[in-house]
Amino acid sequence: MPTTTAPRLGTALARLLLVAAALLGALLAGAAPASAHAALTGSDPQDGAVVATAPKDVNLTFSEQVAMGGDSIRVLDPAGNRVDTGEIRDLCSGSIIRYGVGLRSGLPEGTYTVAWQAVSADSHPVAGAFTFSVGAPSETSVALPDKTVGGGLVGTLYGIARYLSYAAFTVLVGGGAFVLACWPRGASVRPVQRLVVRGWLTLTAATVVMLLLRNPYTGSGELGDAFDLGGLKSVLETKTGAALISRLMLLGAAALFVAVLFGAYTKRTDEKEKKDLTFGLAIGGTVVAAGIAGTWALAEHASTGIQPGIAMPVDLLHLLAVAAWLGGLTTLLVALYRAPGIERAAVERFSKIAFGSVVVLAATGLYQSWRQVGSWSALTGTAYGQLLLVKVGLVAVLLGIAWISRRWTRRLGAPAETPKQDQEDQEDETEETKGTEGTDQESETAAGAAEDDVDPVRAAQLARQRAAVATARTKRDRDADPERTGLRRSVLTEAVVAVVLLAVTTVLTSTEPGRTEEEAGRSQSASGSTAVPERPVDIRLPFDTGGVNGKGTIRLSLDPGRTGANALHVFVDGPDDRPLDVPELKVAFTLKAKDIGPLPVVPDRIQAGHWSANGVQIPMAGEWQIQVTVRTSDIDQTTIDKNVKIG
Repeated sequence: MPTTTAPRLGTALARLLLVAAALLGALLAGAAPASAHAALTGSDPQDGAVVATAPKDVNLTFSEQVAMGGDSIRVLDPAGNRVDTGEIRDLCSGSIIRYGVGLRSGLPEGTYTVAWQAVSADSHPVAGAFTFSVGAPSETSVALPDKTVGGGLVGTLYGIARYLSYAAFTVLVGGGAFVLACWPRGASVRPVQRLVVRGWLTLTAATVVMLLLRNPYTGSGELGDAFDLGGLKSVLETKTGAALISRLMLLGAAALFVAVLFGAYTKRTDEKEKKDLTFGLAIGGTVVAAGIAGTWALAEHASTGIQPGIAMPVDLLHLLAVAAWLGGLTTLLVALYRAPGIERAAVERFSKIAFGSVVVLAATGLYQSWRQVGSWSALTGTAYGQLLLVKVGLVAVLLGIAWISRRWTRRLGAPAETPKQDQEDQEDETEETKGTEGTDQESETAAGAAEDDVDPVRAAQLARQRAAVATARTKRDRDADPERTGLRRSVLTEAVVAVVLLAVTTVLTSTEPGRTEEEAGRSQSASGSTAVPERPVDIRLPFDTGGVNGKGTIRLSLDPGRTGANALHVFVDGPDDRPLDVPELKVAFTLKAKDIGPLPVVPDRIQAGHWSANGVQIPMAGEWQIQVTVRTSDIDQTTIDKNVKIG
């Protein structure tokens, strides 16, 4: 009977891993290091503002809660010297997240630089800088560091540790669940044991590395600061530090779970005792796995933003479902390639668990997508939304390959034989061989036995050769099954796609959510912090108070005509275009769309027909109504207005 020979594992595996490496390289090379999650939505003074007198302090407003340190806000004069007091003040009120720092008195005119750095509520470092001027802009010698916060070598190492921690968690939890729920016999299979133990070791090592790198990752960016005990103490006082320490403690409990699973569990022969131990391991393992998953949910995206009370348990379920699916898939791949054999019933049980995991992933992923994206425009117009679309596409590909694997599973023959059955078959085959080969074989065996008795070294060599031949025969017989070959191929392809999927997920956790990015953009647009018009606002308003010399024209100039501080000049001309001296003039600004104002301004009389005011604050961009009240006598007065767009 002809046999079907499976393709060589090395060639197929090398090709698939090469494709995976290319995809990972393209993905990670284009990913920015830890994009900002908390965004600066406003400041006082605003970016680029020119104020008449030096402010007493600098205040920053953020889109979400941030953690501030002693040097989180630095204000530098044109020469690069610090002019702030170094005392960060918490000005938060309700939903408004605002922090400030006081300035020294008597600051001279010139351009000042505000450099800030903080840690957002979802554990990622954020930083930025802007300038404002006192009196008039000037040259500045301040050179801000070009290194991106959370970037450089430290950022790269931290990102690798993050990825490894996700992957190792998946293997540890998914492998343990696969053995308990699908393939109890796998607890005694050495390749499966090595896989799960390596998952535990990798997760533990990655967590320790992240804990050490946390201080330079959110601060200086210098690798040497990883062993700064003072910095490590500061990290332990943060939410992320507490989560990492909790993870290490839970990994101690996970080590006990692994030891029992691959130790006492495999030695149980009494069915009732083994069933009770299985139940205990399932309960304990679920609690430990949920605890480890919770260290991510409590410290990252789910812990901030809208509905954190719902988002954190949803995120926990999402992580457990990913582990059950992809971790079990990895264990199945190892079993198909490295184990003597795996029963069809075990593969079918995993198929059901994988289907349930996909249902949970779909439900939790839909909620997370709505929470983190919020709109169709954010889905296609933000980096987070675009990465999310890539992730959805990869999941769709993974489901398609899983469907193919399910078809191969249905085509499998009877369950694989146990080692005892294999031994009996080999004995039968040996008897048949003896019958056909005759006395020559017996003589050769007897001679070999005699030689073995005489030469122990030769006997050991022959034993190794026989073991190698037996292993090769077992592998050849296993690989000759076309159904199992097809299943191995499809599962291997699933595993490669899963590697890329985990990479996308890791990058997603380091990317600013689309909802936050859009809200920050709207806030910045509303505050006008970067809006600079090409020219000042200039308007002409004719007026008539109804009295003697009550007619004329108002010429109003607002310079630079943007949000923040502006210089206001008002000129009053008579019918003959000459300056008209009036006893009183007032101006008011109203933004009806936001129910702001009227904001009154009482300019000073400079000379006949010329009124002026400095430091006129326009709080946000929009369609402003400018009202000018002019009085030409004791009883003759009128108010005229015009709408203009400022910012």
